[in-house]
Amino acid sequence: MRWRVEADEPQQALFSDEALVDRHVGSGEFRGMEFLHVNARTVINRVAGGSRMPFEWTINAYRGCSHACSYCFARPTHAYLDLGIGEDFDRKIVVKVNAVERVRAELASPRWGGHHIAMGTNTDPYQRCEGKYHLYRGILGALAERANPFSILTKSTLVLRDLELLQAAAAVTDVRVNLSIATLDEDVWRATEPGTPHPQRRVEAVRRLNEAGVPCGVLVAPIIPGLSDGEEQLDRVVHAVVAAGAVGVSSVGLHLKPGTKEVFLERLAETQPEAVGPLAARYDGRAYLPKADQQELATRVRRLVAHHRGSSASGRRSRFVTGPTSQGLGPGREERAAPPEATVQLPLF
Repeated sequence: MRWRVEADEPQQALFSDEALVDRHVGSGEFRGMEFLHVNARTVINRVAGGSRMPFEWTINAYRGCSHACSYCFARPTHAYLDLGIGEDFDRKIVVKVNAVERVRAELASPRWGGHHIAMGTNTDPYQRCEGKYHLYRGILGALAERANPFSILTKSTLVLRDLELLQAAAAVTDVRVNLSIATLDEDVWRATEPGTPHPQRRVEAVRRLNEAGVPCGVLVAPIIPGLSDGEEQLDRVVHAVVAAGAVGVSSVGLHLKPGTKEVFLERLAETQPEAVGPLAARYDGRAYLPKADQQELATRVRRLVAHHRGSSASGRRSRFVTGPTSQGLGPGREERAAPPEATVQLPLF
């Protein structure tokens, strides 16, 4: 199924269960961006069968992401909308404007079993436009009211805006936040995730969340071979997040699937041209590092975590608090915008 947006006026074009109702051109701090407003039939969605993910249910209120991470796995999903996976992904954001009301209705359904819900599994819930639309603030409020367990994966310090809501939810149900902090190397950060908050600010967010009683771990991810995998680089970020009180630290090496690989290498050529050749060769014909390399990288990070007296987390536990599972139907539908394996930004080993 494909979605073409050609006219300037609102349309009833359909993509999956989403009806396009408006287009809004950003101004001020959002200048250069475009927001495609849709009404979604369902917002709590079930992960496609056969997925290896440690969760069954997700909420993704946005498609596309202004963080502009060149390595983002979700880029090819924009092609399903007949939008580009490069600049369009960074600047044309699909917004499920009815997300809060739909979440409230779906949580109230007698068919809903109170299952764990993972957020941040596709694009970042706290990307810049959340400051404009406040969808996740409303969603967290709805989840807290129902004492429904949930987890959040984000690269953004905007999550601190909802600190009081997170505290209230953590008092009545299982809540977990994970900050993705790939490196403290400013050159690598600026080259690969230019729209994200400074990594040092994210370290401070880890501290504040844990001090407030909201469990927060860290994903040192993605670690890029030859760019951010130096021993001193890894030691620096691990030391910082352990000192900030991260309840669990784990790592994932860079993976590059078709489409994303081309965007990543093209943008890297602008800032780190010497790294393009070795990385292109390393990922030639493959999307993931060899399993032995993945394990070696994870072992190095675990060793550093132990050295700094922190707590390592397995790939599965580090990402999400796993809640009860169910074979029931529930109100949501399977995600249709991407293949089943593309349901979480940082894959499991």
